[in-house]
Amino acid sequence: MAVEVKIPTILRTYTDGQKTVNSTGSTLAEVIDDVDSRHPGLKDRIVESAGLRRFVNVYVNDEDVRFSGGLSAPIADDDVVVVLPAVAGGAH
Repeated sequence: MAVEVKIPTILRTYTDGQKTVNSTGSTLAEVIDDVDSRHPGLKDRIVESAGLRRFVNVYVNDEDVRFSGGLSAPIADDDVVVVLPAVAGGAH
């Protein structure tokens, strides 16, 4: 099962600068584990012991996985996973 994972600029140091990486898996957790097996350290930036990190959003085909199962969210062939760290800051 081929899945495209889009990597944000801030995490591309873990993927040798690649914007996208291919992966396999039937759940989001399996996809993240597969990517981390080839790009060590990336998983630690996306997942913590309780699940997805609070300030990292993950989408599968434009659907926020927090509403579709989190790490257990199903992944199908040709799905696109987007990792999107939240951005904070600004002026008062």
